[in-house]
Amino acid sequence: MLGAGAAEPVSLPKYAVRRLLLGLAQIVAVATLVFALTEALPGDAAVVLAGDVPDPERIERIRQELGLDRPAPVRYADWLLGLLRGDLGSSLTAGRPVAGFLAEAGGPTVQLAAITLLLLVPLAVAVGVVAAIREGRLLDRALTSAGIGLYSVPEFALAVVLVALFGIRLGWFPPTAVGVGPNLLAQPAVLVLPLLVLLARPICSISRLVRAGMIDALRSDYVRHAHRLGLSTRRVRLAHALPNAVAPAVQQLARTTDWLLSGVITVEAVFVVPGLGTALVSAVSARDIPVIQGLALVFAATTVAVNLVADLVAFRLAPRAGGAA
Repeated sequence: MLGAGAAEPVSLPKYAVRRLLLGLAQIVAVATLVFALTEALPGDAAVVLAGDVPDPERIERIRQELGLDRPAPVRYADWLLGLLRGDLGSSLTAGRPVAGFLAEAGGPTVQLAAITLLLLVPLAVAVGVVAAIREGRLLDRALTSAGIGLYSVPEFALAVVLVALFGIRLGWFPPTAVGVGPNLLAQPAVLVLPLLVLLARPICSISRLVRAGMIDALRSDYVRHAHRLGLSTRRVRLAHALPNAVAPAVQQLARTTDWLLSGVITVEAVFVVPGLGTALVSAVSARDIPVIQGLALVFAATTVAVNLVADLVAFRLAPRAGGAA
């Protein structure tokens, strides 16, 4: 029963609407901040388009054609109004619609992220379970030490080392994706080194959570009771201990999905993968503001969506967090 000063329980639909509105506000804030930062960048997109020896008259004509002579607040307001119509604008350098440009560049990025997640879950769970079953033994200590060491290596440094060793010195895998089309699956060898970089740190963090959860589960009363009932060790571990062990890793998996955005950008820059990360680097160097804004919007919307799903799952599993007494 609720006390006089207790707050009323918040229902899942109300919580979802509140989180969605907050997410939309965050997306607008990110878009505004990115626009302000790109305006502060040195250089001029009209100068880039004018060529190596720009003519002042040509530069001014290009600025008028692209609308760059208008005040920044006016251009930003027009962009926001275009968003309401589903129009992200056009690239200043390529002259193509930003939506189509992002859709084309997003293919390799989605492929990398999806394959990473498909490999990450079983590998991280397997490493965590094996380490827990061998708790305190040589294999557990080896996996723990390797995980801590690997997690401390930045993605960029690991990528450079892998390229230098396996791509250039040994020649086992292509060092970059130069010349590869948007369908990376057509040449699977190109994916090996980028996937190793993207998998390294998430496997370490998630497997550690699974290991800790598995150890607690194996020591719990319900597992001991299952053993007393005569159930096999394999069934007890997989059917009773494992589901409770992976629960703490669910939120971490959502954060990992969010982290993949920044990780993919780094990997694409090192391995020259023609994805969103490479498009962002090119757009920043060319001061292509509509493309930068479109990418920022994609990244912000993805981050908000992933965290919204994770929060809703956590709220559903623990409804008291929403304010129940």
